[in-house]
Amino acid sequence: MPYIPHTAEDKQAMLSALKVSDTQALFDEIPVSLQYDGFKQMPAGVSEMAMLKEAHQLASQNQNGLCFIGAGSYDHHIPAAVWDIASRGEFLTAYTPYQAEASQGTLQLLYEFQTMIAELTGMDVANASMYDGATALAEAVLMAVRINRQSASNRVLVAGTIHPFYRATLETIARNQHIELLTLPFDEALGITGLDILEQYTGEDITALVIAQPNFFGCLEQVDAMTDWAHGNKTITVACVNPISLGLLKPPGLWGENGVDIVCGEGQPLGAPIASGGPYFGFFSTRMAYVRQMPGRLIGRTLDKDGKTGYTLTLQAREQHIRRAKATSNICTNQGLLVTAATIHMSLLGANGLAQVARHCHHNTHELVHALTQINGVEQVFKTPYFHEALLKFNQPVNDVLRALDEAGIAGGYAIESHYPQLANTLLVCATEVRSADEIAQFAQTLKQILGRN
Repeated sequence: MPYIPHTAEDKQAMLSALKVSDTQALFDEIPVSLQYDGFKQMPAGVSEMAMLKEAHQLASQNQNGLCFIGAGSYDHHIPAAVWDIASRGEFLTAYTPYQAEASQGTLQLLYEFQTMIAELTGMDVANASMYDGATALAEAVLMAVRINRQSASNRVLVAGTIHPFYRATLETIARNQHIELLTLPFDEALGITGLDILEQYTGEDITALVIAQPNFFGCLEQVDAMTDWAHGNKTITVACVNPISLGLLKPPGLWGENGVDIVCGEGQPLGAPIASGGPYFGFFSTRMAYVRQMPGRLIGRTLDKDGKTGYTLTLQAREQHIRRAKATSNICTNQGLLVTAATIHMSLLGANGLAQVARHCHHNTHELVHALTQINGVEQVFKTPYFHEALLKFNQPVNDVLRALDEAGIAGGYAIESHYPQLANTLLVCATEVRSADEIAQFAQTLKQILGRN
């Protein structure tokens, strides 16, 4: 349906019905001192042709170099069919299914997304998405506090190897909810959370434990032992995972003897491009026993009166729909378009395709690390097994190296010293399935030249 603005006659008819002289009179209760009298710095309008020319000139300033940055946002191949289908009008404009009976296509897609996420994470039930991975983690911790009724402390152990941005988001959301966040130090030789650190809390009232897999450094944590420790300590476990890694690694639902209680993560690797810092969406799954404490929407499958399959909004426990005191969340908007792309992406790849992507990522990153550590002045920081990111240390200021690489058209990685001061002049590098052997060799050769000059 095209957008048709009100005509002058329409506006006058509405003003007459309201018995006011002009639109401004509708806001007469607002003091004049608080009213804005226009965008004085706004330039005059331009033609479509001039606007497109300006847009093209601005776009030409973008630098599309070789990307070896990960750190939570990953450059994966997205099949052309993904966004060709997701851009169809019925998907592109169907933001959220408020009229469920008229949104069967959207509901079916969300139901299939939930099913795929539940299978991928090894859990019983998944919701129809969250804002992003960081807020999904914060919601997971809030949920853990709600469901662990045996705990009175509201103390949550957070692995220090969780993404720093995720920990900052968690701190922002949880600190006003009477939740105490305890950041666990990591083993500086291995880059993972030491089990001896957890043992110090054995027997204490700990509400939840947050585990990353892979962690921010790309290393693989001892998730089975950590999950078993939490279960033995009557502590709720929250897993924050990379969905691509689950093509190879054991799903969180199978960690340890009993699996974790809540799984969350960032869905960007599943069909969302890294376009100037976004977009993102979060995924979230849990045990069926905790489904009524799960934030967000839950789509269900049923039969209508004629016995035909139908889809419905089974659960939507946010304050728009139920009493505020009983709401589980007020930020659980469904990222409909991105979930559409992710569902199409996973459908096209299938289980075997996802495993192939994960294997290529793992292989390429190991080839990259091998090539770069052959250069004098570069060494791998942690020798722990890793998935598709690794931390390298340089004998020169890493920011100078990054600037030189950028001039050569290479986005060389992510410097983490601002988050971890003890890891000065270190660089987090990543090579997904899109990086070729020639590109890895180009990175190594360019880096060798830069370090040689310095």
